[in-house]
Amino acid sequence: MTSESTNQNQGHQPNHEHESAPDHAPVSGRGAAIAVIVVLVVVVVLAGRGILKRHHDSEVLADTTNELAAPSVLALPAKPGAPTDTFILPGNVTAFSDSPIYARTSGYLTKWYYDIGARVKQGALLAEIATPELDQQLAQAEADLVTAQTNAKNAHVQSQRYQGLVTSDAVSKFDTDTFVTQEAATASAVKSAQANVDRLKQLQGFEKVYAPFDGVITSRSVDTGQLITEGSTPGSSQELFHMQAVHTLRVYTNVPQVYTPAIKRGQTIDITFPEHPGQIFQGTLVRTADALDPTNRTLLVEVDVQNKTGALLPGTLAQVHFKTAALGQTYIVPASALIFRREGMKVGTVVNGNIAKLVPVTIGEDDGATVQIIAGIGAYDKVIQDPPDSLVDGEKVAPQTPKPSSNQPGGGK
Repeated sequence: MTSESTNQNQGHQPNHEHESAPDHAPVSGRGAAIAVIVVLVVVVVLAGRGILKRHHDSEVLADTTNELAAPSVLALPAKPGAPTDTFILPGNVTAFSDSPIYARTSGYLTKWYYDIGARVKQGALLAEIATPELDQQLAQAEADLVTAQTNAKNAHVQSQRYQGLVTSDAVSKFDTDTFVTQEAATASAVKSAQANVDRLKQLQGFEKVYAPFDGVITSRSVDTGQLITEGSTPGSSQELFHMQAVHTLRVYTNVPQVYTPAIKRGQTIDITFPEHPGQIFQGTLVRTADALDPTNRTLLVEVDVQNKTGALLPGTLAQVHFKTAALGQTYIVPASALIFRREGMKVGTVVNGNIAKLVPVTIGEDDGATVQIIAGIGAYDKVIQDPPDSLVDGEKVAPQTPKPSSNQPGGGK
């Protein structure tokens, strides 16, 4: 019984193993498709998040770059200026006559008579030049003139003789015409030789250099024994002296367009000089350019001032005082705020918080550090104090708040 039971039990083992086989059956096709879809969705979601993140980072980088690219500027309201009926402009002082003196003939400088600072009269002898070659040419030309005169005299005698004999048929008409033609040719040769002598004598006269007008010698560039070359071509000749007429000085200045109606010829103008504090010199407005300079919209004027005492020097800077009708509200801005463009003078302002706007302006007084603005800006305009050269209209800027100075409330530590 026992062995049979055991055999029976062993005979039933395969049946139990066969019953447990369904637990390890392969996954169906529908389940695999669902798994693939799930994986693809996860991949798409992850890829989308990466793309969105990169796009966001690009936008942030672009915004940051634009913010950093905007130039930092200091924009402040313009300081109001008081209305005025006078304006002062810088003037350039020049000599009434200014002349470089060159040699008209070549040679060697034998002597000079005046040095820098010397005041000379018109016609004063300044220097002498030795021209031995020119002297020899003149001697030869004079000898040629004598020869031409002798030939012309002989031709004239022969012509007169033949003209007297031809009437009696003692000589031929052909020979008579030949001597008449020879007389005319030799007469022309005399004129040519005489002109050459006169030319060389004029050149010889340039051996002496004279002052062309009353004035002062401001430069002497040669010395005794130096080789002198005629002419005034740069590089091939040298200036001997430089003279300036200083009894009357010319003062040139540029008047802004807004002031031109007040400019009248003949009016008396006050002029001051920094080297003469407290002194006022009076000049006369003698002429204007009668046309505005299109680059800066100003009128060039000339004011003549007497300088018989020699107290004023050419080349100095003067302050020219003009009178005009009272103007309205003006504004004062630093000279560094001006922007010089081809279209004219402008200043930069800030609008809408961070947008640069370039506006054309008309200036009045200019003392070098600050400029008076007559037209172009208002009381509420914020003017860029020191604009970059590359500033353009409509560009974004980064306005900065000025730091309070130590003498202002709350400015100290």
